Amino acid sequence: MSIKCRSNRTSVGDLSQIDEHKKKNGPLLRRNEPKLQRRTSSFDTFTTSPIIFTLKSEMDELVNALKTFKDNDVNVTHIESRPSSKNSGVEIYVDCEGKKGRLREVVHELERFLGNVQIPGKEDFNTIDPMTSVTWFPVKISELDKTSNRVLMYGTDFDADHPGFKDNEYRQRRRVFADIAYNYKHGQPIPRVKYTAEETRTWGRVFSELSSLYPTHACQDFLQNFKKLCDRDIGYRVDNVPQLEDVSQFLQAQTGFQLRPVAGYLSPRDFLAGLAFRVFHCTQYVRHPANPLYTPEPDCCHELLGHIPMLANKSFASFSQEIGLASLGATEDEIKNLAKLYFFTVEFGLCKQNGNTRVYGAGLLSSIGELQYALSSEAKVSRFNLEMVMKQECRITTYQDCYFVSQSFENATRDLREYACTIRRPFTVRYDPYTQSIDVLTSTTQVATIIDDLKSDLYVLCKALKKMETADQE
Repeated sequence: MSIKCRSNRTSVGDLSQIDEHKKKNGPLLRRNEPKLQRRTSSFDTFTTSPIIFTLKSEMDELVNALKTFKDNDVNVTHIESRPSSKNSGVEIYVDCEGKKGRLREVVHELERFLGNVQIPGKEDFNTIDPMTSVTWFPVKISELDKTSNRVLMYGTDFDADHPGFKDNEYRQRRRVFADIAYNYKHGQPIPRVKYTAEETRTWGRVFSELSSLYPTHACQDFLQNFKKLCDRDIGYRVDNVPQLEDVSQFLQAQTGFQLRPVAGYLSPRDFLAGLAFRVFHCTQYVRHPANPLYTPEPDCCHELLGHIPMLANKSFASFSQEIGLASLGATEDEIKNLAKLYFFTVEFGLCKQNGNTRVYGAGLLSSIGELQYALSSEAKVSRFNLEMVMKQECRITTYQDCYFVSQSFENATRDLREYACTIRRPFTVRYDPYTQSIDVLTSTTQVATIIDDLKSDLYVLCKALKKMETADQE
């Protein structure tokens, strides 16, 4: 899945309004909440979260609900509705952003006059880590269940310029894929889909056009893994759309990455958090057939052709995960910078191989027109420079103003680590592949424990080197 680099934060109210509320209505905290949660710093922390509530009489209750968000200076960034699976009402899904204390107030107000309110990842509101007030982030791979459905764009709702805006049949088809993503939980096999003849033709057109360009445009690492995908029984053919479950199993065997179905665009924070666990949020639907060579959003053609071959490369997979790890607990501005770094490398990156410029970015490797443009004399190409990248504007609907060339993934990883060192967090994070969880390191004792664990690995390596030296001497 691609991520968009954009920010639409809004102003929030001041603390005097909060004090006024306390005088009239008593404490904002629940009776059993620890006193630590009264800290002004945590109340003021800017955060984002989804809220789901059910309406019985659509119009009046919806007006009152939206007024609650407005009155508390909480910005609604996305809203969609669907029939409730539990009763005859309508379920409303809202993505919102604002101060943590204000979001709590919204939830309490909605519970008061609607009753049925769901908050995925409720820890965001009611649990504050005593060591820090950074934005909540998942520490267990299963906690991605709380963030993977917070779709910001598309899903089943399209802008007026989307090719499928007036196509009711296509909209219905997209709801099928959205339901798969919304109902998916970590550990489950990804449901298989029977693609229609039209969807298969669209995939086949894109597959055929791009396959003819890869030998002269894609980097060697991409070409090697693309050949593996086509040669093995994974379903990479012009007459077949691969199943995500088969591709996920292939990736796990190559680099430990796995796929998770998603309904549309996630926020940069939620998408990057998945990479920290070597989880790639992947769309399952096919672009609208009206224009097979263009899509305003990520689809399975983009994911399976552009991203998967590179995620099967160990160096690139590690680079992707490091971007994800750097995002955990980062501020909104730091997330914006990491999203740009991801955009101009993973999506639109170029590299040097045998003196030639080649493509490794998925956005280019899944776009017939821009793939050719990026390596043409018309495109502006610069050597990768972190400072320049951070200043560059991300283009979504047009070709990029500039493309950046990295000498190697190792160089790109080194640049990433340099930037990660500037992220101000009162802790360091480390991924534990055995438990698929994040170690939050805040003490020397924790570091010493990890060093002890590493000693056994170092012993094995030293023993291997001695055996090799002995063999050479003989």
